[in-house]
Amino acid sequence: MSALASSPRGAFAYPWFPDQGDGSYRNPVIHADYSDPDAIRVGDEYWMTASSFTATPGLPILRSTDLVNWELVAHALRQVPHPSYAQVRPGCGVWAPSLRHHDGRFWIFFPMPDEGIYVVTAPHPLGPWSEPWLLQAAKGWIDPCPFWDEDGRAWLFHAYANSRAGKRDRIHVRPMSPDGRRLLGEGVEIIHAPRHPYLEGPKVHKRDGWYYVMAPGGGVPTGWQVAFRSRSITGPYEEKIVLERGSTAINGPHQGAFVDTPAGEWWFLHFQDAGAFGRITHLQPVSWPSGDVWPQVGVDLDGNGIGEPVPRAHNSLLTPGGPLLAPASSDDFSSPRLGLQWQWHANHDPAWADLAATPGRLRLLAQPGSIHRLDLAPNLLLQKLPARAFTVETCLESIELAPPSRPPVTAGLVVIGGGTFSCVALGSDSGASNLVVRSADGTVIERPADGSRLHIRCTVESDATIRFSYSFDGADFAALGHPYTCREGGWMGAKVGLFALGNAGHANFGPFLFS
Repeated sequence: MSALASSPRGAFAYPWFPDQGDGSYRNPVIHADYSDPDAIRVGDEYWMTASSFTATPGLPILRSTDLVNWELVAHALRQVPHPSYAQVRPGCGVWAPSLRHHDGRFWIFFPMPDEGIYVVTAPHPLGPWSEPWLLQAAKGWIDPCPFWDEDGRAWLFHAYANSRAGKRDRIHVRPMSPDGRRLLGEGVEIIHAPRHPYLEGPKVHKRDGWYYVMAPGGGVPTGWQVAFRSRSITGPYEEKIVLERGSTAINGPHQGAFVDTPAGEWWFLHFQDAGAFGRITHLQPVSWPSGDVWPQVGVDLDGNGIGEPVPRAHNSLLTPGGPLLAPASSDDFSSPRLGLQWQWHANHDPAWADLAATPGRLRLLAQPGSIHRLDLAPNLLLQKLPARAFTVETCLESIELAPPSRPPVTAGLVVIGGGTFSCVALGSDSGASNLVVRSADGTVIERPADGSRLHIRCTVESDATIRFSYSFDGADFAALGHPYTCREGGWMGAKVGLFALGNAGHANFGPFLFS
């Protein structure tokens, strides 16, 4: 059921809230595709970032005071730092980052598997963030995690992408300059564990003299979380699986962040692969049993010493009856800037969107492209699916062609994922308007439109079935096209958003509202 929440953009219906209002929460705590989350605590605040692949702006920054209610508050990356990302490159770009606080600054180390390891820093998570610098050019180095030890030395941990490096199931540590500007040697491979296929995503902690490397194994849909520990940063390391699916419905519970609270409690934020809905974020309680140096994650339901995910739990950080927060989704376009939930499909030109020309409306400037290959259009303005089932509605209020030649413009709403997409649009060509439907199987149907305003409604069901409907008067909606099942894309969930195609001209959209 949707609920109302306040935001700087007004009161909107949010399709999912984890906070139950009584000091407990339900999982997932974020029902959207914030893949490969990493989080830290600084004082009484918690900060999170996630993979962003080719989407821009990238490296989302989320804030919470209780690990349950999260707000999207900034991005750390304006553009993907390589000229090839002016085009969409599915599955490439910014992979699993690490967020850390050191020497009074916030740091994000992030991999681009075809280019290398990059770094950005800021005095505060809200910015300003530095332009990214290339720490190390490399192909196939992924999931970097910096670690500054008590003796002043700095280290970089990372894994490998088999698709690029030709090896996997390995964690490497390399000495690094404390300013994160250069590596100081080859380092050593500290873990090679074929028994944990696709070992990756290392996150490093030091507790009571032990070095812990927390890493997911077993692959995204079906894997588990492993803890490795050693008295020396370069090993040898011993291991224990600390979280697995077990008898629960939470597949592949792994890869994320171990975070402590001011009161000394511990929690584990991790993702679950939910197919078309993306990698959604769960929160597990963590305990350190007396006399044991292994963490207990979740709940050990079968007594085998390995935790399993919990569907809900109490959290002492929650304030019963406190404000409910969730990453933004709906946008009434009342701000002079795009809402933070919006991302372009690749590197972008800020001039593609205009919120000042007609206050309360979004103007998209038409860019060249084909309705047959929207999946490769960098000028798609998209956002994540915000729940397991929802409806989103918007209105294409007008299309304005550019004189004197007045080339045609096609604009509308698109759902995209896994190389497939479907859209409902209005095409205008020198005064004539057509309703355009492009289905997931590639079929394009055009027929004369009954008006110049097009109301579009998209309903997403819990099995990822997509249904479109439309109206020219905003009151009577008719089904359009055939239902289809959307899919996940290259390491990410499906997305929904807006577009305008053409060699000139623009389209104006009304509020984009979820329920």
